[in-house]
Amino acid sequence: MFGTQAGRPAATGNADGVGSTARFNNPTGMAMDGGGNLYLADTVNNSIRKITPDGTTTTFAGGQAGSADGNGTNASFRSPVGVVVDANGNLYVADQSNNTIRKITPDGTVSTLAGFPGSKGGVDDSGTNARFTHPAGLALDGAGNLYVADTGNNRIRTVTPDGVVSTLAGPLTNSAGGSTDGASTNASFYFPVALAVDVSTNIYIADTGNDTIRKITPDGTVSTLAGKPRSRGSSDGAATNARFAFPQGIAVDNSGNLYVSDTGNNTIRRINLDGTVVTLAGQAGLAGATDGAGTNALFNLPIGMVVDSFGNLFVVDGANNSIREIATNGVSTTLAGPGGSAGSDNGIESSARFYYPNSVAVDTSRNIYVADILNFVVRKITADGVVSVLAGQIGQSGDIDGPATNARFASPNSVAVDGSGNVYVADSDNQTIRLVSNGMVSTVAGHSGKNGSADGTGTNAFFNFPLGIALDLPGNIYVADASNQTVRVISTSGLVSTLAGKLSKPGSANGIGTNAMFYNPTALAVDGSGSVYVADSGNELIRKIAPDATVTTVAGLAGHAGSVDGGPTNATFSNMSGLAVDNAGNIYVADTINNTIRMITSAGAVTTLGDVAGTRGNVDGTGTNSSFNNPSGIAVDAGGNIYVADTFNNTIRVGTPILVALPALQISALPGQVLIAWSGSVTGFVLQSSSTLSFPLTAWLTVSNIPTMVGGQFVVTNQAGDPAGFFRLRKP
Repeated sequence: MFGTQAGRPAATGNADGVGSTARFNNPTGMAMDGGGNLYLADTVNNSIRKITPDGTTTTFAGGQAGSADGNGTNASFRSPVGVVVDANGNLYVADQSNNTIRKITPDGTVSTLAGFPGSKGGVDDSGTNARFTHPAGLALDGAGNLYVADTGNNRIRTVTPDGVVSTLAGPLTNSAGGSTDGASTNASFYFPVALAVDVSTNIYIADTGNDTIRKITPDGTVSTLAGKPRSRGSSDGAATNARFAFPQGIAVDNSGNLYVSDTGNNTIRRINLDGTVVTLAGQAGLAGATDGAGTNALFNLPIGMVVDSFGNLFVVDGANNSIREIATNGVSTTLAGPGGSAGSDNGIESSARFYYPNSVAVDTSRNIYVADILNFVVRKITADGVVSVLAGQIGQSGDIDGPATNARFASPNSVAVDGSGNVYVADSDNQTIRLVSNGMVSTVAGHSGKNGSADGTGTNAFFNFPLGIALDLPGNIYVADASNQTVRVISTSGLVSTLAGKLSKPGSANGIGTNAMFYNPTALAVDGSGSVYVADSGNELIRKIAPDATVTTVAGLAGHAGSVDGGPTNATFSNMSGLAVDNAGNIYVADTINNTIRMITSAGAVTTLGDVAGTRGNVDGTGTNSSFNNPSGIAVDAGGNIYVADTFNNTIRVGTPILVALPALQISALPGQVLIAWSGSVTGFVLQSSSTLSFPLTAWLTVSNIPTMVGGQFVVTNQAGDPAGFFRLRKP
C-alpha cells in the first residue's frame, strides 16, 4: 500500500477543455503550426495535445502507453517528449521511451519514421534500422532535415526527409558525455535535451548536463555560445560569463535572438544577438505559478518553448502542468492548465513543499532524509511527519562547508545515513562527497568544482558527476561515479579507490574490478554481507559487485529498455535511478522512466509493486493501483516499509507491507517447523520471520514465497524455534 508521506503534487489530469479547465500530466515539448495552433507532448498521458489560438485543448493523437501506429487516438506513444511541425503541417515526435521518431500527418495518421520501438542504441542507418537512446529535442531546417537531440547517446543526429539517420555531432564510440568544442564527432555533449535551428541552419542546443548553450554551424563546428560547462548558476551577462542551471528548452525568433527555458532556475532567459544573456521572466530560485510582468512572474520547471512570428513566446511550465504565454511586452499569462505545488516550505506532511526531491534515506528511528535537489538542501522528515531543513540554504547554490544552515550545496543528488545519524551527500555538480554530522557540513572527498578520476585521500581524489551513494556496515562509502563509468569506494580512513568499472569506457561486461564495465551507473545499495548493487541505468541492468570485486548481472537485458516482469534475464527496466536492499536480500528499484517501483526477490524474480509501466500520476493506493511520476530515489527500513522520492510530483511516498487476514488462517509453531493452513485463496504472498525474539518486531526475514492456492497448508523449516507470533504473511 503506497501513500504520501510529505509534500503535495501538482494538479494533473487528462481533460480536454478551454483554458484552465484543461488538464495535462508532465508536459514537455511544444511546437506551433502556421495557423497558430500549439502541439504539446503530454508526456505522462502518452499523448499529443492540440491547443487552438483561443485556448481550446483537444487530444490530437495517442493517449495510451504503447508503440502502435494508426490514426489519432488509435495510435499510442510511450513518454513523448519533443515535437516539431513542418511547413506542410506534419508533426514529428521524439517518442522517448520507445526510442523512436514518429510522424503525424495533418489528418492525424501516426507512423514510425526512424528507430525501432523498445530497442535503443546509436546505429546510423535508414528508418527502423537506425537506433536512438532516449531521444528528446527536435528541430527542422528549411530543407526538411530533422535534427534530434539523442540524449542517451550524447549526440546530435540528423534524419533526412527520406529517413536516413546520421550523426551530426558528438562521439560515435563513446557516449559517456563531455563538453569539448570542435568539429562534428570530435565535439562532445552531456545530456543534450532541446534544439532550435535558425534561418541560416545554425543549430542551437540546450546542453542540459553541461549547463550551457551550444551552437553547431552548417559546416559542423561545435562551440559554446553561453554558459560555462558544469558551472551552474543564474548570472546574466556576456556569453560565457553568464550561468544556467539545467536548461531544457530553446527557441529562436526571426531576428536570431535565442530564448532559453532555464529549468533549474525557474526562469526564461534571452540571448541577444551580441551574446548578452538577460533574464526575461521568472526569478532564480523561486518556484511558483504567478502571472505578471517580467521577473514578477513565477514559473515551476519551465521546459519546452516556441516563439511565434510576432515574437510572442509560449512556454511549457512543466511542474505547474500549464502552458504560459510571454507577450512581446514581457507580461506572462496562463494560456491553458492549472498551477502546481512545488516549493520549499517546512511543515507537517502535506503542508511541506519539496522541489525535485531526488533521493531518500531512512535511519533506524524512521527519520527520512531527502536530497531536495532544486532547493539545494538536504531535508529531514521525522517519524511523526515534521519536515525541516537539515543542511544548506533554500535557493542558495554553492560549495561552502561549516555550520549546517550556513553550508551550501550545488546539486545534492543522493543521500545515505549511517547508524549514528551521520548523513552523506553526493553533491554532483561540486564533484564532491559531503558529510552532515552534529550540525556541521564538511567535504569527505573530491575537489570542489573540478572533475576527474584520480584516486587518493580526501580532496586529492577527483570524481566526475557522482550520482549515487551508499554505506556498508563498517562505514565505507560507495559512490556511483556516473561520468567516469565506475563505482568508487571511500574507506573509513578517507582513501578513495576504484572498486569496479573501466574508466570512461561504457559497456556491460562482467568481470573482476576494473575489467568490468558500466554505462552511466546512477544508484547503489549495499547488503549485510558487503555486496554492492548498482543501478546500471545506461545498460538497463541491475548489477552486483561481490566483496571480492567480482561484477555480475542480477537482472535485466543489456541495452533493452522495457517493463517486463519475470526471471532475471527476461525482465527489463528503463533508466533506473534508485536502489535499496532489505534484510532478506530483496532489491527494490525506482524504475524511473517506467514510473514504477519494482522488486527483485532474493530468488531473482522481478515483480512490479507500484504503478503500471507507461502511466504517470500521483495516486495513493495498493500495488499497481497507485501511480508515480518519475520516481528517482528509494529506501527501505527494517520493517519492510518502502520510501520513495517521487520526483516530478515533489512528494515523498511510503509503501507499507499488507498484512494478511484470510479465512480460517492458522499459524502454528512446532519443533523444527512452522505450519500455515488456510481455507481462502492465497496468491503471491510471502511468509516472513522476525529476526529477533523480542518486541517491538523491527526486522523481518523472508522465509519463503507462498504459491497460488485455494485452501491447503504450507510448511517451512523453523530451526530457530520461533513461536507462531513471530511469523507473518504479507503481500509485497
